[in-house]
Amino acid sequence: MKTAVLICPGRGTYTKTELGTLHRHFPDRSMLAAFDARRAKLGQETLTALDTAPRYSLATHGRGDNASALIYAATLGDALSIDREKVQIVAVTGNSMGWYSALACAGALSPEGGFDVVNTMGTLMQQAMIGGQLVYPHVDDDWWPDPARKDALLAQVAGIGARPGHVLALSIDLGGMLVIAGNEAGLAAFEAAVPSLDGRFPMRLANHAAFHTSLQAPVAEEGHARLAPDLFRRPTLPLIDGRGAVWWPGATGVHALRDYTLGHQVTKSYDFTRAVTVAAREFAPDLFIVTGPGTTLGGAVAQSLIAANWGGMGDKTDFQARQAEDPQLISMGREDQRQFVTKGC
Repeated sequence: MKTAVLICPGRGTYTKTELGTLHRHFPDRSMLAAFDARRAKLGQETLTALDTAPRYSLATHGRGDNASALIYAATLGDALSIDREKVQIVAVTGNSMGWYSALACAGALSPEGGFDVVNTMGTLMQQAMIGGQLVYPHVDDDWWPDPARKDALLAQVAGIGARPGHVLALSIDLGGMLVIAGNEAGLAAFEAAVPSLDGRFPMRLANHAAFHTSLQAPVAEEGHARLAPDLFRRPTLPLIDGRGAVWWPGATGVHALRDYTLGHQVTKSYDFTRAVTVAAREFAPDLFIVTGPGTTLGGAVAQSLIAANWGGMGDKTDFQARQAEDPQLISMGREDQRQFVTKGC
């Protein structure tokens, strides 16, 4: 049996290629029906209807109140599909919204409780839609770490954020990418200050608010008011949060976990790179399993491991050679990799 850290993806991972994911892979139809019933009671389109739509619509599927619930269900379904006779999960982490999924996968929320947290927070953020996000890389095509370049970009962000009328801050440290968030003035100033790369970056993220910044304080406050304390409980598996802190099953204060989830995690930057580094060094797993939907988070995990010099990996070529010889990163959104960790394969 191999040990693994489970990694849950965040927003932007359910795209047109993931349409039908729940229909294909969700293993518990009664649970999915329960999620649908919760959505219908709130006057929201069901996950089944969204997932089985004839075509993908960014305006519909990409909305926070829809995307968050779709991603959570796909993540949870993949976690339930892992063959526990093949794989022992030793810790759980996630990126951004994936923290909510991680809570459920680690037992700190029931599946239904996790759905309520995700659906509530996704809806609140969609309704408020405060600010926006963009992404910009600080590594080259070979994923070679460049700390000086990263520091220079962060200095630019801080400088712009200090200008009158400008709000700009690091939202997520995402492997070789920086996710930057702020108001329109701050985002536009950053776009004007940095060179365009590959005709893609800086890239605005559609339907994304200024997650993990002080602009989300009203959302955090409303989340505290709506989500009952008794939804939360001690995890059954170690959880690694967006600071790289570990919440151990026998030493977790439930109120502190709720306060972090609905407070710091919403309004302060999320260091996914640090979370992956801690996962590697603290738990030394045989595998890093990234659940679906999608496969985009795999690159950020690999870049984070390279930055940590995990297993002597120094760049993209090293990582690819390791994957070809003895894969350590499994993306469940890839059918050719999914089979290695699921039942019946």
